[in-house]
Amino acid sequence: MSNSPKTLRLILGDQLNASHPWFNDVCENDTYVIAELHQETNYVGHHIQKVQAFFAAMNAFAIALKNAGHRVMYLTLDDTHKYSDLPALLSELLKDGMQHFEYQQPDEYRLSEQLAKFCEQLRHQNITSDCIDSFHFYLPHNELAEHFKANTSHRMEFFYRTMRKRFNILVDENNKPDGGKWNFDQQNRNKLKKQDIVHVPAPLLFSHDVSEINKRLNRHKVKTIGHAESQLLWPINRKQSLQLLDYFCHHLLPLFGTFQDAMTCKADDAVTQKQWSLYHSRLSFSLNSKMLSPKQVVDTVIKHYQIHDSVSITQVEGFVRQILGWREFIRGMYWLNMPQYKDKNGLEATNKLPSWFWDGNTKMNCLHHAINQSLQYGYAHHIQRLMITGNFCLITGIDPEQVDNWYLGIYVDAIEWVELPNTRGMSQFADGGLIASKAYAASGNYINKMSDYCQSCHYKVKEKVSDNACPINSLYWHFMHKHHQAFSTNPRQAMVYRNWQKQSSEQQQQILDKAKYYLADLDTL
Repeated sequence: MSNSPKTLRLILGDQLNASHPWFNDVCENDTYVIAELHQETNYVGHHIQKVQAFFAAMNAFAIALKNAGHRVMYLTLDDTHKYSDLPALLSELLKDGMQHFEYQQPDEYRLSEQLAKFCEQLRHQNITSDCIDSFHFYLPHNELAEHFKANTSHRMEFFYRTMRKRFNILVDENNKPDGGKWNFDQQNRNKLKKQDIVHVPAPLLFSHDVSEINKRLNRHKVKTIGHAESQLLWPINRKQSLQLLDYFCHHLLPLFGTFQDAMTCKADDAVTQKQWSLYHSRLSFSLNSKMLSPKQVVDTVIKHYQIHDSVSITQVEGFVRQILGWREFIRGMYWLNMPQYKDKNGLEATNKLPSWFWDGNTKMNCLHHAINQSLQYGYAHHIQRLMITGNFCLITGIDPEQVDNWYLGIYVDAIEWVELPNTRGMSQFADGGLIASKAYAASGNYINKMSDYCQSCHYKVKEKVSDNACPINSLYWHFMHKHHQAFSTNPRQAMVYRNWQKQSSEQQQQILDKAKYYLADLDTL
């Protein structure tokens, strides 16, 4: 008979980590609870595939734990709907003779605060509690303050090099970078040409019956966005996540870096078998739900690189930078700047998100394609997010809270710790440059350079003020002109203003007037 206290252990929907120390041993006094919660479905309007994927993965994880001998309660919306929130549910469960409560450090500030306050209340009920690390990231939660300071500008590149050295990743015995360079980003900006697109492998998709989940969502009137496929295509367990990782290594990694910034609308043609994710791994849902660990992903990719000549350093470094560098960096910036970060609006953006962000019905082909893909699959790659939808919201001055909510809801992989800094900081520059060294604003020229969107667009990418001129062009110059005082001293944007000054006052005014015309009614674009 175990002498350990009768313990309730909470597993959140993004804590599906089979390698967590909790599961090393089976204890008859430990009960694990995994719960579908209304508070998690309703704090923002989620893509239906996001809800389906998390609920399906949570249930699969509960089954796996039971099969391993652990005592597990899996509670559906049918079981939890009568409880106002997570603490109310936990309070009821702890009445069953529980003496101790444990939870893993949440990745979202709101859940961390909610559970910390709940544990304060437990002290008055003679129930002890503990919060332990999730053991998922490279950096433990309690080390983040050693690398980041609140309300202070940090740059990912310096952090990334520090991480490479600390964890001995793609460095030699002298801590020098493999390939002679820390960063091969300049070589990873190729556009997909017509002859390249037909060679892009189709994405590996799964097929899960989520009809019961759909019935629960309908029964409890959970409002969702996006399109629901008849079968869920995302991985819902560790085995499938490993299959996706293996597929990426063998079929996509050899050209991942080369085309990681490329965009195309031709990949949705039936001829090309819906190659909508191009060379991207689509591992972010598996990572953010913790079915896979970042170390496992990075180690697997590097091992593949070391034994396969088909993969060059430029490909693997670009991928490792996203996981070891950017993902860990964004997490640190999130935690050291919350909760104030959520309210930052450095550019004082107040416009409303256009209605077509919810249905993709815009004549701008770049936004039509990126939004439709997001609605169809709950997915868009990082350049579509940053330089298409994000760029439009930036240069049109959309309220960053509305932008945050759209990104947080529409993407299957979106959890606030990773979404908020990427959106409010990197994409919208609302944090005043804490994360990004410049505002990532662009005209139609960038979109034309990196995609084939412009070729079949209603608007003309080469024009600024004609009736069919690309709205992105005048909106871009209006944005840069409006924020001249804030941006003109930035050496990375000085050339932009020199180009602006080369235009006559009359030309400038025509461009600004055109932008004001579009800004007056963004819904009509």
